[in-house]
Amino acid sequence: MKNLLGSSIKELENVALDYGQAAFRGRQIYNWIYNYKNKKKNIDQIEILPLDFRKRLKDDGFKISELSLQEKNLANDGTLKLLLSTVDNESIECVGIPTEKRLTACLSSQVGCPMDCKFCATGKEGLKRSLKASEILDQILFIENEMNRKVTNIVFMGMGEPLLNIDDLLLSIRSINEDFKISQRKITVSTVAVPKMINKLSAKSFQTLGKCQFTLAISLHASNQKIREMIIPSAKNYDIKNIIYDCKQFVKDTGRRVSFEYLMLSGVNDKLEHANELSDLLRGFQCHVNLIQYNQIDDVEFKRASFKNLQLFQSRLFNNGVAVSFRKSRGLDKNAACGQLRQNTRN
Repeated sequence: MKNLLGSSIKELENVALDYGQAAFRGRQIYNWIYNYKNKKKNIDQIEILPLDFRKRLKDDGFKISELSLQEKNLANDGTLKLLLSTVDNESIECVGIPTEKRLTACLSSQVGCPMDCKFCATGKEGLKRSLKASEILDQILFIENEMNRKVTNIVFMGMGEPLLNIDDLLLSIRSINEDFKISQRKITVSTVAVPKMINKLSAKSFQTLGKCQFTLAISLHASNQKIREMIIPSAKNYDIKNIIYDCKQFVKDTGRRVSFEYLMLSGVNDKLEHANELSDLLRGFQCHVNLIQYNQIDDVEFKRASFKNLQLFQSRLFNNGVAVSFRKSRGLDKNAACGQLRQNTRN
């Protein structure tokens, strides 16, 4: 199967030339694919192209979109969760999160996830496979088509561990930046942290993209190694102090500050002593902490920390000199919030 999604202008010009067409036909395909107003994403529907050219492309297996819409759920706050099917009958979820001035696409990088974080629904399904770059990009097209708006921001916070699919992740970022015209500075890559992969991410970013300007977000969720291992089983392979060391090196290599995601779990990591411990861990480091309220999933005993504890925790970090903010959950009533995505929708 030959998917044209993610192809550069030059690559599409070459496709046109290979079929005896003028190079501008490739540019026509390019402009059609990346214009969110074009709802038709099948080759034979690009009516600006000669009929014979369209037929030959289709007969030879060229496609723009491989995914299909299985289900959609619109939350009260306007957040849209889509369940999409792949050609091999797997399912992935992605989310469109609108505000007045922006539309953020929360994208999946894998079918399922191997990390098995105890607070996350995706890990309950296990890992089926990684997504191709075209499948990652296709999620953007579906969100734009369904919401009739151009996506302005990207967060890789959907299903999967992006750093375990690093090559296709970076290929998709290249296209998001160059083809979808979304600045790298509006892209966030969220990872639970995999040994040796943070350094690899920065090195391969410069190789593949020529620069590394996206935001790296670490799903830390703990102030010490013991707590982290309790809620993130894979943490036993990557000491929290080593994570911080590698993040400091990432900042040196890229000039970009690192964000740390911190899910507030009642009685687990939400005490002021944890705030002090986290402050000591991050002191003197160019970073930012996002505090997140826990979103309940089935078969998990964790409880959401009280809003009072969250406020006290935030104030303590701030007073200790740590940049901190509170990230409000979106799409909670449709299981579209952080940590709630999974292969099979459960209403």
